[in-house]
Amino acid sequence: MLFERGDDLSKWRIAENPGSVRIEDGYIVCNGERAHAFYIGEEGETPIWNNFEAEIEFMTAENTNGGLFFHTAWQEKGWPRPGLECQINVSHEDPRKTGSVYAFGDIAEPGHEDGEWVTLRLQVIDKTVTVWVDGKQTNQWTQPDDHKLKKKRLGEGTFALQAHDPESVFTVKSLKVRHLSD
Repeated sequence: MLFERGDDLSKWRIAENPGSVRIEDGYIVCNGERAHAFYIGEEGETPIWNNFEAEIEFMTAENTNGGLFFHTAWQEKGWPRPGLECQINVSHEDPRKTGSVYAFGDIAEPGHEDGEWVTLRLQVIDKTVTVWVDGKQTNQWTQPDDHKLKKKRLGEGTFALQAHDPESVFTVKSLKVRHLSD
């Protein structure tokens, strides 16, 4: 369990604008200037995942642009360079909607509405990412063998939650991850 309602942010490290990721009423709220909360685990011993299954319970407000980065690593500022992002977006103008593997496996229908609790399941096995929204598979993307981007690729790493901008409100109730056989 990376986060369960009522936890604090002691296992997370927030880059750029720490006030943009905070605990409110026991939930993680991502809202404000760009920030990313990287999961670092106990006492800075950042766990590394390769093949995994993650489940995040979240809610978006209207015009939210959020995301769950995976196979990433801590960085002080900017959009996370290593790894990939599972987009969280229903009504923001960005055409990549919830469940998109941002810029590689994009989808146009989010599979949920703003203002409701949603369960997104993300599975990575070797070179394939599969996404389910409220139990319905909405996306599957396989990284091609000739994928040239050295940083934006499947590999291994940790997770990060995204606070995209002051107009976006992305609330997290829980985030669970389990290793799958490598």
